[in-house]
Amino acid sequence: MPKLKFTIISLFREAIEPYLNASMMWKAKEKGIVEFEFINLREFGLGAHKSVDDTPYGGGDGMLLRCEPVFAAIETVKEKDPSAKVILPTLVGEVWNQEMAKKFSKTSAENPQHYIILCPHYEGYDERILSLVDYKISLGKYILTGGELPALIMIDSIVRLLPGVLGGETSAEIESFSDGDNLEYPQYTKPADFRGMKVPDVLLSGNHGKIAEWRKANSKKSPY
Repeated sequence: MPKLKFTIISLFREAIEPYLNASMMWKAKEKGIVEFEFINLREFGLGAHKSVDDTPYGGGDGMLLRCEPVFAAIETVKEKDPSAKVILPTLVGEVWNQEMAKKFSKTSAENPQHYIILCPHYEGYDERILSLVDYKISLGKYILTGGELPALIMIDSIVRLLPGVLGGETSAEIESFSDGDNLEYPQYTKPADFRGMKVPDVLLSGNHGKIAEWRKANSKKSPY
């Protein structure tokens, strides 16, 4: 088993899979660092139409995910791996940040991690589903159509921190939010002069001490 595994429970696998088959996520998968598994919630739906939702008690607009298909899907995964932890993207959760991504990326050969991400849809979910959830995660104070985008954001921010995924050994150590609320210093590449906009002389000097001082002085604090 890879160091890290994600089982994604969703009604819309086609919205997730292309991203995970590209760029760094594809690289991590090909190198055996991470594994992605998909479960179609519809397969656990009820009746001839494989229904997964129903109207809320007490009235109101929209539809809610029902308990039965969600419980069945998660329990199917847990039968094979009881240690798997369940993540739910939800507005009532802890707001996702870089420190949390680091925490979720801490794995080892002796302690591989398996996360089940349930992607809610429709108006929401039956509150009893929370009894299955280990981590309630919010992406911020805004509403999305479903949990697929939050799932991708969490996966990307975690996987890119795993050793062997990014190109440089320190790539993830010197970027924004790598040290609390820091923002990364400005960076430049060729040409040194583009339409009159010049790269700072210190970066062309070859003086690594001065460059380090400049970078430290030009790092910013996040306004959030």
